[in-house]
Amino acid sequence: MRLRSIELEMPDRNAAVRFLKETWGLLDAGSGNGASYLRGTEDIPYVVSVAEAGEPAVAAVTFSGSKPELERIRKRASAAGAPLGPVRDFDEPGGGSGYFLEGPEGHVFRFVTERKRVKKLRPDRDRPLQVTHVVLNARDREACTRFAVDVLGFRLSDRTGFMNFVRCDRVHHALAYAQSDNSLLNHIAFEMTDIDAVMRGIGTPEDWKWPPGRNDHWGISTRNSAAISQAERRFGFRPLVAA
Repeated sequence: MRLRSIELEMPDRNAAVRFLKETWGLLDAGSGNGASYLRGTEDIPYVVSVAEAGEPAVAAVTFSGSKPELERIRKRASAAGAPLGPVRDFDEPGGGSGYFLEGPEGHVFRFVTERKRVKKLRPDRDRPLQVTHVVLNARDREACTRFAVDVLGFRLSDRTGFMNFVRCDRVHHALAYAQSDNSLLNHIAFEMTDIDAVMRGIGTPEDWKWPPGRNDHWGISTRNSAAISQAERRFGFRPLVAA
């Protein structure tokens, strides 16, 4: 099991895609069914999809795994009474089949079995390798963490005064819940090639404004060599509000 991608909905899909490609460094992976797909340099078919919508939202956080892994999660979700979608094929880069599953605060997760991998690209310090984790705001982070552990089968890795970290593989965390007054996206983290790549990405602050002319900014962290998007107002997501 691993974190594969995040599915975003944006009021201006073209502007979002342009920013993610030209400033963030993601690469075009095709389009279809009203969505644009963007990849990093690892062998994952895509790491971000962007679809047009009236309001910004996270349509789903997507994990890929084996068929037995998906069957076990589905069985636990059904027993827990969690909102669960039907198994279906997905027409997107990588293909595969799977289902949607909703968490206790409306966070939507998607689990897929990929049929196709893509060739790795040459590492580039100006481009992310892949998504390394997603942090979601939660009104009750403990209930959300129990769901991730008991239903999704993840493991609790660590916790702070306002954030719980859970993992689905050997990486410290693929998902985290931050205590907040909302249940929206907190941030997405992308793995970079090394610390120098992270520092190169923050060398020109003017490039980080979204949209042009506004003073919003994305926070940066070097933890796990990841450039972290704090999301704040840039894409309309509300920031973390710690209890």
